[in-house]
Amino acid sequence: MFAINPVYLQKNNDMEATNTHFNQAQLKLLDMLSYVKTPQALQDLENVISDYFAQKAQDEMEKMWQEGTLNDEKIEGFRHLHERTPYNKPVL
Repeated sequence: MFAINPVYLQKNNDMEATNTHFNQAQLKLLDMLSYVKTPQALQDLENVISDYFAQKAQDEMEKMWQEGTLNDEKIEGFRHLHERTPYNKPVL
């Protein structure tokens, strides 16, 4: 196994080097990605990560349901929710 340098140099628009610092989770994922050798392996890893976060969201919704902060009434309210940016109509 190899160590990953926690600082990655990249060029910004002004062609100056900038430092990007990775946290421990990002470093671990970068290390794991070194084992991905095929497009299928990359797709499999993407699916595992996606499934993980979907399960976390499902667990949180279940917790909210058990606590009563999420219920049928609130879910029904989502069907009629319109949170668009209000635009002012031009005054003629």
